[in-house]
Amino acid sequence: MEQQFINCGYKIVENTKEADIYVINTCTVTNMAERKSRQMLRRVKELNKNSILVVCGCYAQVASKELEKIPEIDIILGTNEKNNIVKIVEEYINNKEKVERISDVSTQCEFIDFGDVTYTEKNRAVIKVQDGCNMFCTYCIIPYARGRIRSRKIESVVSEIEKIAKSGIKEVVITGIHVASYGKDFDAEGKKIRLIDLLEAINKIDGIERIRLGSLEPTLIDKEFVERLSKLEKICDHFHLSLQSGCDSVLKRMNRKYTTKQYKQATDLLRDYYPNVSFTTDVIVGFPGETNEEFEETYNFLNDVDFYRMHIFKYSQRKGTPAEKMPKQIDGNIKEQRSNRLIELSNENENKHNNSYIGKTVNVLFEEFDNGFFKGHTKNYIMVNVPGTKEQENLFVNNILSVLVEENREDTRELEGKILK
Repeated sequence: MEQQFINCGYKIVENTKEADIYVINTCTVTNMAERKSRQMLRRVKELNKNSILVVCGCYAQVASKELEKIPEIDIILGTNEKNNIVKIVEEYINNKEKVERISDVSTQCEFIDFGDVTYTEKNRAVIKVQDGCNMFCTYCIIPYARGRIRSRKIESVVSEIEKIAKSGIKEVVITGIHVASYGKDFDAEGKKIRLIDLLEAINKIDGIERIRLGSLEPTLIDKEFVERLSKLEKICDHFHLSLQSGCDSVLKRMNRKYTTKQYKQATDLLRDYYPNVSFTTDVIVGFPGETNEEFEETYNFLNDVDFYRMHIFKYSQRKGTPAEKMPKQIDGNIKEQRSNRLIELSNENENKHNNSYIGKTVNVLFEEFDNGFFKGHTKNYIMVNVPGTKEQENLFVNNILSVLVEENREDTRELEGKILK
């Protein structure tokens, strides 16, 4: 959206500065995300009461009636309307009539391709290759906000990454709403294309040195997939495998499509092919009906898998989802206690894994200079710091260098070392 405005001659300013037009791209994954979206849209209008306020994205898609009640909003757009945002804003400027355009995402059959426009960091680009989800987990609003699965054509993805590589960016992150389902919607066209086919095409692109995968479903990980994946030398050996619970009865209530046994088989298989693999995951505590025994099952399973890092979420009721109306909603204090135990386990795991690297040599793609240190990540996504000066930026940033790890900063859970000449 930013690129569309730039292409039409608009100037982008920091979101804390006064502007003529503010665009708030909202999230609806949790109640907290919605609350933050509402706070933001009221705050920006205070910067310039005469500004045009556009609210778009997932929250706008599923709760437009709530947003209609907020007088500060001038334009409400759904997730599919972002592609025409400049045209819609200019129509509002001419007509001065409040605009609301929300199309039915459930009928959307094709991936909306914005072309060669992507979010890029200093040396990493995030490439969206898929949208929508067909899974309908009982706690999740996303299928209602983003519609059914839609995949981006391989030729479009490759074309964009080729341009990104020529700009000097070395790492791409392949992401989407449900990346594991990539290509399944092409079956209706008679094409048997899956995520691994896309990754094999990306691996051939000159200039790209690392391919990092976004969140994956464990059901994707089978022997054929891993065998083909292991032959791609640019794939990062860091996998974020979505879990949510380590207890089969809770997984069933969540409508997850795998068991803990299947999940463990997936991690074991990846460890067979990637000796230095690191796993990260998401876990929800306090799902409706979660007993102490079920929580302990989850705790023990997480211990068994031995994750590098875990992102812990306290279950939040989402209006419009089946889990909202489930009996035995869990008390907030219990959620807090369970969350704290898992966070403590995650921190212990991270320090344990980091300590195993002391004295070893790792390759680091350096990303930035911060407070006397150059910072970057290993291929398996461990943060490494090397002391230096701002004048050395060209030697470090956007370069992959060998580092001898000397210590683990246990307070920040980051490694520190020195460059090997």
